[in-house]
Amino acid sequence: MPAHVPTLQLIGVAVLAVAAAAWAVVLWRLLRRTGLRAPARRRAAPLPALPRQRRIGPPQESVELTPAEQDAFAGLVRQLANG
Repeated sequence: MPAHVPTLQLIGVAVLAVAAAAWAVVLWRLLRRTGLRAPARRRAAPLPALPRQRRIGPPQESVELTPAEQDAFAGLVRQLANG
């Protein structure tokens, strides 16, 4: 027993160690009792109140720029790149 450690503190450490060991044993027994098996996944049925969702997204949109718009966009990109 170290001389600089009070007796009450040593008793506290011993009580905490015993409590931790008891907790570990109880937890191990509970986990063993439940079987540690992952639950089987089943497909969730769709909710009747929600509309059906589409599997694909909307078609991609694109817009042709005029040469003036292309130049303006290139100037904006240069401004943002230079900070």
